[in-house]
Amino acid sequence: MAAPVLLTNPLREAMQLERTPDPCTMVIFGATGDLTRRKLMPALYNLALEGLLPHGFSVIGFSRPDHTLASSQDALSAFRERFKTSVKSFSRRPIEPAVWDTFAQNTEWVAGEFTRAEDYQSLRAKLQEVDREHGAGGNRIFYLATPPSFYSEIVRHLGEAGLVTNRATGQGWTRIIIEKPFGRDLATAKALNDEILKVFKEEQVYRIDHYLGKETVQNILVFRFANGIFEPIWNRNFVDHVQITVAESIGIEGRGTYYEEAGALRDMVQSHMLQLLALTAMEPPGAFDAEAVRNEKVKVLQALRPIQNFEVAEFTVRGQYGPGWVAGEYVPGYRQERGVNPNSTTETYVALKVFVDNWRWAGVPIYIRHGKRLPKRVSEIAIQFKNAPHSPFIRAAQLPSEPNLLVMRIQPNDGISLRFAAKMPGTVMGMRAVNMDFTYDEAFDVEAPDAYERLLMDCMIGDSTLFTRKDEVEASWKFITDILDGWCELAKVTEVRFPNYDAGTWGPPAADAFIERDGREWRRP
Repeated sequence: MAAPVLLTNPLREAMQLERTPDPCTMVIFGATGDLTRRKLMPALYNLALEGLLPHGFSVIGFSRPDHTLASSQDALSAFRERFKTSVKSFSRRPIEPAVWDTFAQNTEWVAGEFTRAEDYQSLRAKLQEVDREHGAGGNRIFYLATPPSFYSEIVRHLGEAGLVTNRATGQGWTRIIIEKPFGRDLATAKALNDEILKVFKEEQVYRIDHYLGKETVQNILVFRFANGIFEPIWNRNFVDHVQITVAESIGIEGRGTYYEEAGALRDMVQSHMLQLLALTAMEPPGAFDAEAVRNEKVKVLQALRPIQNFEVAEFTVRGQYGPGWVAGEYVPGYRQERGVNPNSTTETYVALKVFVDNWRWAGVPIYIRHGKRLPKRVSEIAIQFKNAPHSPFIRAAQLPSEPNLLVMRIQPNDGISLRFAAKMPGTVMGMRAVNMDFTYDEAFDVEAPDAYERLLMDCMIGDSTLFTRKDEVEASWKFITDILDGWCELAKVTEVRFPNYDAGTWGPPAADAFIERDGREWRRP
């Protein structure tokens, strides 16, 4: 095994200097919600622990009045204690008292309703107070960690309260981070973009997809474009097909009400999985900067061959899990989950066959699948190459050769593996497929940051490379909306029979038949 690669102190210090943001204040709308508790506060604390937050950084939580928090100063103490409990539970590193005390002192709270104009004036007063005390210079990040139904309302109130500034005014900069889901279809995504861009400029808007913050997702670009041996064969001439899999062993985790409105296609495919597809299929950007990278991703999304109403039965499969066994535990079916309609037709599994109609990928099928309550948790991109045009070993080989396969594992066991044929030891010409593996844990003695740590830091320094742009969001929704419309039309003439796969299996039998029609089969990671 190769020796671990260590970052020397001078290199680490240089990296920190390069990514030191301006002093700023982050306002988290929905500060007592689950996203803030599980992801945002632990991420901010870990950035503080690494010494990456700028001097003068502060957090202001904005949330509805909470009866569990006492009044006045006691409320602030209770709010900070709640954050500390969150960090203890969900941080990748333990709390160091000295770091926490400094971090907590820079945390404030404003009780307010998202829909009430006067509460934004209270927020404005608190921001001015923080600017005076910490020297943030009017630099602000607004993070919308709320239900999507509040996005437009919060944006409108921020504008009306005069809280949105830019460098041209000399009052500091303002940025806004917006969580998914960004709309429910193409029409609602366009409407939300229009509402946001009445108040913010596009360069101020950071539409977050936490998948893009994962180290192995970013490594797709490095693997493809920093190595001369792979890019020449990354095309229709050498690639037979691509499989993108995001499998989850968990169910809907108490989010029945949300999931009934979303479903697997909206929840995972529209955002995370189409982003993985775009990174896999995009052309080399001229530079690794926001506009160049996102320009190339948009081109891929715009080149996706539409799946029209009459084609959904041919190019898509839907599924919904019933009761079954997962990791030795008996679990209920989707229709038995809390908040779910007992006759629900919401999909918890989806498989697609997609084509990118451009010069590089013409005719190469890209198979996408995602499901809940599958046997294991795994996310990967598998590139299967075409067989050699002629094999002189057919008669001598004891076993049929398997095609070369490149797998980029996103989770768990992050890394890359390459399958190729090798001769088996002995006097007979026998072949067997073997793997060459790279894993992050073995190659680097550096703990990878959480995705939110990377993305929050990027927003602070004004780097939007790993965030989605307006046209990117709309291109992905255009593709997905065609499928949603097709399913609606299909349901008028064909009964949807759910559930159609047991929890703990790899999805509905129709999904196996779907890919086997092409003479291929799903990988079993």
